[in-house]
Amino acid sequence: MAHHFADQIPAHLLMWQRVRQYAVPPSMIASATARRAVGDWAGACAATRVDVDLDLRAVRDRHGTDLTTHLRADLRRLAPDLLRWHMPRIAPDGWLRPGLTISLARYRSSGATPLQLVVRTPPAWADGGQRMSLALWEESGNGARGHLSHPHPHPYPDRRFRLDLHRHLWDSERSGELARRCGAGEAPSMALPDRPHAPDRPGPPDRPAVHDSAWASARWAAEAELLLRAEGRAGGAFTVRLGARSRLVLEVVAPDDSHAPTFRPLREALPSQQVAALPVLPEAAARVLPDLELLRAGLVAPDRLHPLVAGALAVSGSVTAACSGPAAGPAPQPDDPHRVECRGEVHRIALRDGALTAIDHDPAQLRREKLLVALGGPALSCLRAIDEVHRNPEALPAVRERLGHGDVAGALAVVEELLGSGAVLRDGPLREELESAVARRVDHGLFRSGLVAAHPGAGAAGGGTRGGNASDVRHTEAGRRPRLDRRTPQAMRSKRNSRARPRTGQTC
Repeated sequence: MAHHFADQIPAHLLMWQRVRQYAVPPSMIASATARRAVGDWAGACAATRVDVDLDLRAVRDRHGTDLTTHLRADLRRLAPDLLRWHMPRIAPDGWLRPGLTISLARYRSSGATPLQLVVRTPPAWADGGQRMSLALWEESGNGARGHLSHPHPHPYPDRRFRLDLHRHLWDSERSGELARRCGAGEAPSMALPDRPHAPDRPGPPDRPAVHDSAWASARWAAEAELLLRAEGRAGGAFTVRLGARSRLVLEVVAPDDSHAPTFRPLREALPSQQVAALPVLPEAAARVLPDLELLRAGLVAPDRLHPLVAGALAVSGSVTAACSGPAAGPAPQPDDPHRVECRGEVHRIALRDGALTAIDHDPAQLRREKLLVALGGPALSCLRAIDEVHRNPEALPAVRERLGHGDVAGALAVVEELLGSGAVLRDGPLREELESAVARRVDHGLFRSGLVAAHPGAGAAGGGTRGGNASDVRHTEAGRRPRLDRRTPQAMRSKRNSRARPRTGQTC
């Protein structure tokens, strides 16, 4: 019998499960919390790999004391670990969505230029370490983009990913509002309103699959009121993005003062230009909180959530539906020996003097066997097992996940627990992952310094490899163009794919 689709776990929940396990490790949360508790907001940002691109003295000299006071108060309430926890992410790896500028707070300045506290993510080619940056964005009177100390692909705050209306996702003093704002006490709502609007598609658009995304439609009316009020509108229409080329055009309806507002599809169709100008419901309000989905699906335990998130959901009673799966067995201790069948016997491999060693073999015998292997002879089963652990250990996926999310310390701790502190890495997938992480960190440093403003592969064809990652450098040294990947800019990818194939024959 074929498996029922309802029994399968949605892919986006598996992604968020890995994100909750690796993206914000408990050590980062503990360090950031300790520094924030003593008022060291800059130290909390450093602990969570958030670069600070603002100077409070310069802000005071330019915009006055009142604005600086409000900005300093927000920085002291900022929980950068909570912000990283709720940042938008992309499938399938769950990494930070690249090239974003997200508004955290807006300030009224004495001049005509509005100011916003924003957080930025680097472009995809420079996302090594998964670092973010904190800055003060200023829009000039004529709509020009604010000044940046380093190039950024999208310096203008994104309307779809904005958190100035959702301070509970980054403000430590307002994190208790999470349960109310995300509808934790309400039943899950998966149904979508009718009549989606797709101005770029001639026919009716494809509606999203129910099991691919959970929409918090029960909260759309209340969140739309906050959105329209922030835009200076008493009511009207707004849009909800359903996909790349599909969106809903809705309007808020308030019958009278004694009834809660609702929403309904807009009766008349609007031109594409007017639809694009309507306020966009932020993703934080349009979709169900991932932590709620994970709890309801039993994919995460309450004690694995961020403490501020778990505390807010515990007040509403949402964490009572914790996962009821089988408890995991005790984790193996670092000194537990590995057992290998060697020469008809079971031998032990354990850490000795900071390195994996076949402890059931005499050291002189091991030296003779290693010399025999160097001359081309067969290796002992113990030596083959040690070599396999060095090249392709069982914990390689966990190391890869930690490196991808920027947790270098956690990845090195796993490697040290497996191989010991005195081990010398041999050629293989593990060493390649570590070298790739170092190369990507270099790319991020070049981006931050402003030395490389575009994808390094764009200049590789002309012989330049400055700032490229390890794979780009190897391809360039071999005289080939760099391989297209997800970090390649869209313009460059389209140009490469649109080139005509060379003719292989002649026609009369």
